[in-house]
Amino acid sequence: MKQITSIQNPFIKSLVLLQEKAKNRRQTGTFLIEGVREISLAVKGHYEIETVLFYPEICSETEARKLAKSAELIEINKEVFQKLSYRDTTEGILAVAKSKSLQLADLKLSATPLILVAEAPEKPGNIGALLRTADAANLDAVIIANPKSDLYNPNIVRSSVGCLFTNQIATASTTEIISFLKEKNINFYCATLQNSTSYHTQDYTKPTALVVGTEATGLTQEWRDAATQNIIIPMQGEIDSMNVSVAAAILIFEAKRQRGF
Repeated sequence: MKQITSIQNPFIKSLVLLQEKAKNRRQTGTFLIEGVREISLAVKGHYEIETVLFYPEICSETEARKLAKSAELIEINKEVFQKLSYRDTTEGILAVAKSKSLQLADLKLSATPLILVAEAPEKPGNIGALLRTADAANLDAVIIANPKSDLYNPNIVRSSVGCLFTNQIATASTTEIISFLKEKNINFYCATLQNSTSYHTQDYTKPTALVVGTEATGLTQEWRDAATQNIIIPMQGEIDSMNVSVAAAILIFEAKRQRGF
């Protein structure tokens, strides 16, 4: 089994760049995953694991081999592990995985799908929270319109606690997604302040996409004009918006309630 004990090792340097640079993740088609649960969920989500690195003082070789399966297994020392580790508390194991294409055409949908669309979310924490909610509701897919962040950003991997790997995900432009939804005869309901009706008055038992925008600017006009119906969550306080992941959760679980789940 290979061992690496220097942070100057070329392979380790390349992994540091994977953590830090979206450009390197795109160019290599790979990214880093940290933690037992996250790696396990990536394997379950059919991500190809190329390499598993473990620090034996924290993670045993036996545990690492369970996750590595056919991947290359590399033992690293404390210095290397600390250089690569992104989290303050971790489990002594990291993996290099191949990214997926995230194309709309690759989505496999049920007969009456329930989909979440988020337009241009910027904060990794919000994206992670959206993915966790989607996993909790067992949505058919999550689609990111006009993405501002690389979905394999370590902050998103971390904040989603591995739900990046348990959801079907696609990215595309707003125009492309609207065309896709119309082609698939999927009704889409856009959460917006303008020309809206209360969210709970709509029927989400048919093929449905729930569309949310950013807290700062909301959805673009293109979504509002094309929507099956614009919807709003009535608010009784002084502000007119809430965290996007909270709003999405309210809409998603209303749809799930209507579907009998």
